Amino acid sequence: LKYERLSNGVTEILQKDAASCMTVHEKFLALGTHYGKVYLLDVQGNITQKFDVSPVKINQISLDESGEHMGVCSEDGKVQVFGLYSAEEFHETFDCPIKIVAVHPHFVRSHFKQFVTGGKKLLLYERGWMNRWKPSVLHEGEGNIRNVKWRGHLIAWANNMGVKILDMISKQRITNVPRDDISLRPDMYPCSLCWKDNLTLIIGWGNSVKICSVKERHASEMRDLPNRYVEIVFQFDTEFYISGLAPICDQLVILSYVKEISEKTEVECCARPRLDIVQPLPESCEEISSDALTVRGFQENECRDYHLEYSEGESLFYIISPRDVVVAKERDQDDHIDWLLEKKKYEEALMAAEISQKTIKKHKILKGILYCHITFSIYFRSHLFHFPSRKCQKILGKNTELWEFEVYKFKEIGQLKSISRYLPRRDPVLKPLIYEMVLHEFLESDYEGFATLVKEWPGDLYNNTIIVQAVVDHLKKDPQNRTLLRTLAELYTYDQRYGRALEIYLTLRHKDVFQLIHKHNLFSSIRDKIVLLMDFDSEVWFVFFQIDRVVEELENRPELQHVYLHKLFKRDHHKGQRYHEKQISLYAEYDRPNLLPFLRDSTHCPLEKALEICQQRNFVEETVYLLSRMGNSRSALKMIMEELQDVDKAIEFAKEQDDGELWEDLILYSIDKPPFITGLLNNIGTHVDPILLIHRIKEGMEIPNLRDSLVKILQDYNLQILLREGCKKILVADSLSLLKKMHRTQMKGVLVDEENICESCLSPILPSDASKSFSVIVFHCRHMFHRECLPVSNTVSSVQFCNICSAKHRGPGSAVLEMKK
Repeated sequence: LKYERLSNGVTEILQKDAASCMTVHEKFLALGTHYGKVYLLDVQGNITQKFDVSPVKINQISLDESGEHMGVCSEDGKVQVFGLYSAEEFHETFDCPIKIVAVHPHFVRSHFKQFVTGGKKLLLYERGWMNRWKPSVLHEGEGNIRNVKWRGHLIAWANNMGVKILDMISKQRITNVPRDDISLRPDMYPCSLCWKDNLTLIIGWGNSVKICSVKERHASEMRDLPNRYVEIVFQFDTEFYISGLAPICDQLVILSYVKEISEKTEVECCARPRLDIVQPLPESCEEISSDALTVRGFQENECRDYHLEYSEGESLFYIISPRDVVVAKERDQDDHIDWLLEKKKYEEALMAAEISQKTIKKHKILKGILYCHITFSIYFRSHLFHFPSRKCQKILGKNTELWEFEVYKFKEIGQLKSISRYLPRRDPVLKPLIYEMVLHEFLESDYEGFATLVKEWPGDLYNNTIIVQAVVDHLKKDPQNRTLLRTLAELYTYDQRYGRALEIYLTLRHKDVFQLIHKHNLFSSIRDKIVLLMDFDSEVWFVFFQIDRVVEELENRPELQHVYLHKLFKRDHHKGQRYHEKQISLYAEYDRPNLLPFLRDSTHCPLEKALEICQQRNFVEETVYLLSRMGNSRSALKMIMEELQDVDKAIEFAKEQDDGELWEDLILYSIDKPPFITGLLNNIGTHVDPILLIHRIKEGMEIPNLRDSLVKILQDYNLQILLREGCKKILVADSLSLLKKMHRTQMKGVLVDEENICESCLSPILPSDASKSFSVIVFHCRHMFHRECLPVSNTVSSVQFCNICSAKHRGPGSAVLEMKK
């Protein structure tokens, strides 16, 4: 076996308290202490739950097979049985210490709600009607009950006289195994019980071991005897007193309490406990292994202070003492290979790994240790370097010494580049010198490979200062090498010298500059480089940086602030809407040509503020646009006429607004200005009647190009007449086509069947007796009436209309079809 202490939470517990008992489940451990606490632990010893059960010692803990219910008893007579994940609970306090408790293995099931307790009596508690617990005495009169184990339908317990087994099916006691050495105090040298399986009980008491088998009695032998009996199949004595027992395959694990004579004082004292594995024989045993355990405080412990618990199916054994918990595990082939490796017997280790390759776990790959020391040399001699390089990662695993040994072998033959991609980068991490050697070899012969390694390897694997200096030395020979410059920037970043890295990235116009600025908050270093940054990758700029942060940083550089906000507005009209008011001033100051497009495209800038700024700076075109947008079209038109003196722009503005009063104002303003009249005559024909303008022209006024203007008016008029006639022809043709279509539709028959109803009386439109005559009126709108249900028309015309449709509106389709039979 191999051993290790259960640490973590257990260490903390046993520094202030002492362990009194423990039980093991496949999912967790339950530890009881002398101060009345019960701790639930995981298999690493971490505390997951704590229960304050009693102020005094916990004597025993019992778990059912599901691990969902726990029974606890203590020295002050308290017994608790409760669910770990449910509200189910039982409390009882007895007038004497309760030494043992055992819950039914299948306690989780409703019809197995049973447990036993032992003090002076062995009591069975069963939950009955209305969830009441009913106790019954199973045994009494032979001293205190010291131990109990429940397996399947059998309960085994030990008192001062011996061991008894009860069959719960027949409720009969089937055996009594007396103790051999009655001179030993049963409280100082308690009995150890262990069920190997459902029918095999192992008893250890004093220095005697008995293995009992429960068997069925033959029907011919029944008479008044129980239907089962017990046969002792193995019995032998041990050298020391037994503190615990556990099965391991067909062998036994025995925890022994040892006393020895001190060489100095020649007085008997407590020695280290022993854990033995023995092979039972009919009247003796064969010792397989024996280990003395150095548990904490063993000099002060008694036989009753030690306990042995085990986890079925996992070969895990827990040795419990007041100040220590030790876990014993069965050694396997991995441990054997470890031992061979420690002794540097590599060939034997390889052979053992190959023989047991299906069962070993830890050393699945360590069979290659011999491969590393012998086979690698074969490939080196054959100049096949990449094959052993690939194998290193798989074979060497996490053994740093072997890794470093093999790297130096590659260095000796100048093949560090072959192993570079396979070197471990974490768990394990080699010495920095190893990685520096590989980087130097790449730097001397392969800049691209060097850059790739720097990018892939974490910066903490090697001494960054040494590599930086090496790169700087190479750049003195080739200062324009972009690969080395880019790699140097990455090295500066690893070394937190972000300013130098930023300078290199900006020189190279490298896209990683944005990530560097954003990640390390380098805004103060780029205030005068923002335009340059936006020029070579403006899209990335907007992805990486918050708008508010950039605007704030550029507050003292309004011209740069304008460039940034302008690019932002071009990219997305709504993203920087909170700065649109600010942008009006920026456009007015630094970019007048883009102010009007900005005012047209922005839906978030305040018009009053924009109008105020434009009027202050006498921006006529922008003022005209803002006045028209605010609904003051007359003032806008007046400004065009007075400030710009541009009749074409005035006419274009009037066309856009399409307002008759605006045209009237334009005519009144232009009537005494011959050039303006010429412009109006050339453009007004399609919007306003030209006669209105011609009548207002004063006689004798000289108008430039009047003849040409009048000819154009007549041409425009003729064009309008032609358009109207063409449209009329199209409309007449369309109307005729639609009328024919409607006529064809209304000429179609209308289906009348039993599902149709009269819209007046709501009864079926067709009579149930088809032989009777009937009269039905069906309108083109598909409403149907019995003739007698339809009101008589008050009009002179005999044409009738659908009452339902006529109530809404009278239109085509409401004329009548008459159906008679």
